[in-house]
Amino acid sequence: MARAVLDKTKRGWWKSAVFYELYPRSFQDTTGTGIGDLKGVISRLDYLETLGIDAIWLCPICASPQVDNGYDISDFCAIDPLFGTMQDMETLIAEAKKRGIGILVDLTLNHSSNQHRWFREALKSRDNPFHDYYVWRDGGPDTPPNDMRAGFGGSAWEYVPELGQWYFHQFAPEQPDLNWDNPTLRQELYRVLRFWVDKGVAGFRLDVIDQIAKDPDRKITINGPRLHEFFREMSREALLEEGLVTVGEAWGADTQRAKLYSTPDGSELSMVFQFEHIGLDQQPGKDKWDMAPLSLPRLKDCLRRWQQELHNCGWNSLFFNNHDLPRIVSRWGNDRQYRAKSAKMLATMLYGLQGTPYIYQGEELGMTNIRLELEQYQDLETLNLFRERTAQGYAPEAVMESIWARGRDNARTPMQWTAGENAGFTTGTPWLPVNENYLQINAEAELADPDSVFHYYQRLISLRKTYPVFRDGYFTLLCPEDERIFAYTRDTEQEHLLVVCNFSDEQAAFDLPEEYRDAQVLISNDSQPETRTLRPWEAWMLYR
Repeated sequence: MARAVLDKTKRGWWKSAVFYELYPRSFQDTTGTGIGDLKGVISRLDYLETLGIDAIWLCPICASPQVDNGYDISDFCAIDPLFGTMQDMETLIAEAKKRGIGILVDLTLNHSSNQHRWFREALKSRDNPFHDYYVWRDGGPDTPPNDMRAGFGGSAWEYVPELGQWYFHQFAPEQPDLNWDNPTLRQELYRVLRFWVDKGVAGFRLDVIDQIAKDPDRKITINGPRLHEFFREMSREALLEEGLVTVGEAWGADTQRAKLYSTPDGSELSMVFQFEHIGLDQQPGKDKWDMAPLSLPRLKDCLRRWQQELHNCGWNSLFFNNHDLPRIVSRWGNDRQYRAKSAKMLATMLYGLQGTPYIYQGEELGMTNIRLELEQYQDLETLNLFRERTAQGYAPEAVMESIWARGRDNARTPMQWTAGENAGFTTGTPWLPVNENYLQINAEAELADPDSVFHYYQRLISLRKTYPVFRDGYFTLLCPEDERIFAYTRDTEQEHLLVVCNFSDEQAAFDLPEEYRDAQVLISNDSQPETRTLRPWEAWMLYR
């Protein structure tokens, strides 16, 4: 299959692109340490080129104590020895570019590691110039400044007796928040961005970037009052190179804010990575661990709003999986008797939408969740959850059920390359157990099977680059209240696309619109579409 290569020097190239999120620790180990590395990524670039992706979002590879798997950075301009050297990184950027693939670096500009030299200096005294790089409040050792909680559990404040002060951390205590109100700190961070631009990266994925304008005195952590001022300054100071793409992770985004983040004039970010649709299968007012069945009408209405309200005035990321989320085929599909078919259905539904799709590694193989014993988990959030919930009186068995369904390590198990030892990931002991189903689900088998999930993704990617309607078409939702069918159209003056998906194990009724009775079938995960019914997990796209 011929692969279209996008010109990444042109503004807006990402609107026709498909990105691939790669978790280096779990992708490919070349040293026998059981931890993936940059040389491993280089060794698999031909595989990614065959898939057809345009850019790699490379999860954190900067120097880090690895308290939060690299999202606690101790040096923004150095490679963690776990993954290799800066020369390896330069080779990766160059080799990917030869294949028409850009590299996006993942940076945490909201916080650093407590081992960063800035924070070590900040601890020396209140008068140290680096002290104001972080967020501090005075107080006694027994009374935090307020009752704010950290994202990984416990207080959001950590006391430093030598200073008689508390520092603020939205995540682990080892991840102190940076003080963006300090202009000197901001310039330091802009120098970091320019460092990586000079290395030749295609852009950045900016972790929890909507939390940089925090005001803990008013308990504001997301969408603070200076947020857009900071975005515009960052863009002016560090991101003006033509073709650079910036992906802003924004858990607190709604459609109105997203229009500002991703305004077409490029004054802030290229696109928003928001999560509203991902929270629709949890109990209202609860966190993600308090699960509820997915309401398909709610999901459809959510995606309708994002599709229609950002049309021609913003840009969205399209995803179901990432390193913080469980495998979608286990979450919203059927990972048993309909694993491959439901994986294809979910991809069909997503890839017909407007936005930039993201494949999370292994998603293109239909990789599934894993069930581990508690002591086998590595994720800090998971371990803290078990400790806190059992202390609150939850039954350990119930907590484990939540972890098996929602834990972040579901997405972090090693990539399944072959049916050989450790799925071809490592010759050593993998840092996290390999899913036992690698004997059936692996890249080698998928590449050999023309009807595989991999080849289905490959075809979807090719379609998105062939037909402008995927980039430009207006979204119209059909049968909004249907509990099984997700159907919509995308339309321009010249092109018309109909996407129909069955989100269930049962046959579902759908009356094919008359104007599509003789339309071209672009792709289907089953036989020729019928005019009135869809088989379990069936999906197709029609074009006229």
